[in-house]
Amino acid sequence: MTDAQDHGAALPAGGGDLDVAALQNRLARFAAARDWQPFHTPKNLATALSVEAAELVEIFQWLTPEQSARVMDDPESAHRVRDEVADVLAYLLQLCEVLGVDALAALAAKIDRNETRFPVPEGPGDVGDPEEPKKGIRHSPES
Repeated sequence: MTDAQDHGAALPAGGGDLDVAALQNRLARFAAARDWQPFHTPKNLATALSVEAAELVEIFQWLTPEQSARVMDDPESAHRVRDEVADVLAYLLQLCEVLGVDALAALAAKIDRNETRFPVPEGPGDVGDPEEPKKGIRHSPES
């Protein structure tokens, strides 16, 4: 593999018109060039994903809601956020690749289920089924 292939020269660095499959392929080539595949087990990838998500959370840990809304205004903070988001996405895409999960199809199916589970409120003050929270503590409708 050439250095240009290893760094994905055919893919624009800024994102461009990339798709999930192209990114997964690029990540697979990157790992293969370094003989990392034996370490990319579902357990290891899920663990790495969790660690990177925690690093993203760390950026916001002691910020007020107002400060967190402005985190991208500071170039250094914005750079850290973009890097951690990239790490989270990279490990998630690698995990999906290893497990044979179509990430976009899984997301579309989950949105479909959530649209059924959480219908649009009918009027002011209507927050949905008041019996729903009794099934367990939930911090967001996506869980």
